[in-house]
Amino acid sequence: MSDQLLRYRSEFPILERATYLISNSLGAMPRGVYEAMKGYADTWARRGVRAWEERWWMLAAEVGDEVGALMNAPKRSVSTHQNVTTCQAVVASCFDFSGKRNKVVYTDMNFPSVMYFWEAQKKRGACVHMVKTDDGITVPTDHLLDAIDEQTLLVPVSHVIFRSAFINDAKAIVDKAHKVGAHVVLDTFQSLGTLPVDVQALDVDFACGGVLKWLCGGPGVAYLYVRPDLGGKLEPTFTGWTAHQDPFAFETGPIRYTDPPYRFMNGTPHVPALEAARPGLEIITEVGVRRIREKSKRQTATLIDLADKNGWPVNTPRDPEERGGTVSIAMPDSQEVCRELLRREILVDWRPQAGVRVSPHFYNSDQELETLIRAVEEILKDRQVAAR
Repeated sequence: MSDQLLRYRSEFPILERATYLISNSLGAMPRGVYEAMKGYADTWARRGVRAWEERWWMLAAEVGDEVGALMNAPKRSVSTHQNVTTCQAVVASCFDFSGKRNKVVYTDMNFPSVMYFWEAQKKRGACVHMVKTDDGITVPTDHLLDAIDEQTLLVPVSHVIFRSAFINDAKAIVDKAHKVGAHVVLDTFQSLGTLPVDVQALDVDFACGGVLKWLCGGPGVAYLYVRPDLGGKLEPTFTGWTAHQDPFAFETGPIRYTDPPYRFMNGTPHVPALEAARPGLEIITEVGVRRIREKSKRQTATLIDLADKNGWPVNTPRDPEERGGTVSIAMPDSQEVCRELLRREILVDWRPQAGVRVSPHFYNSDQELETLIRAVEEILKDRQVAAR
């Protein structure tokens, strides 16, 4: 069967010299970034300070809209930031933890940076409740839903778990949170770009993530969706001049909030990273996330089958409807195997309690999966011989 998505391989230079199976960590750079960076430099060189009013000031909102289109977010509901931790901090700054409703519910399967941030909010009065995994792969949905009660204010959870690629039941979480008057902060870093996401269908309050993984947008750009009915009334205290109603008036005293998305921004936007993000977003939009998802389900199933044939434990859900774009394989000596794979220009990564994480994207061929598995077999065989 012909794989129509492989026609995009030529857009990613690294694929010419490496087996790139690490899009869960950093997506391959699109060739168009070269021109985007040149365009940024040319604008700065030729237009100088005029670049702000002619292009740069609007860029943050434009890129936010481009990301938002991929998750069915209304225009001007997505702001852009430097990283997800900043996005979560902006959300937290909109709420008061001094009252009876001060509970934050999250799971031990969240990305650590997010955990560290919410644990630190105890100093602001937050009562933090961590729901723990039973198996190291999945989130116990019933336990999570039971923990969301009338004292809960915020529920920051990952849509797809970074270690295991388990897909949380976001709709059930949102429904329970809304039933008791809580808000959900959905981290879509490991889902958007490889899994269809519809923030309006989910009715989620906030969604955040970054472009550097499955969206092939590079580091330095994160996004924050705020549901429009909340966007017009929330007042973040983590703010700055970009969020002011008239930023170039340089008024003294308290802020007068502007409209979203700038309402949720703060300091000067990160222009070079925003420019670099656009070629990847353009390609993902053209390819279509639904087509990416169908290929991902097939290739991750192939990886699980190949791991099973070798007797290697798989720390990823086997049900494709519960699995994101990554397969975590705990073959023997997995950390050392990962190091050797990298030396051979087979790019994957390793995480504790996961093993080697393998993340094919739309630009990867089936042959590359076989290349990976053959290489692991060779490495393990060589290690056995050396140990005799």
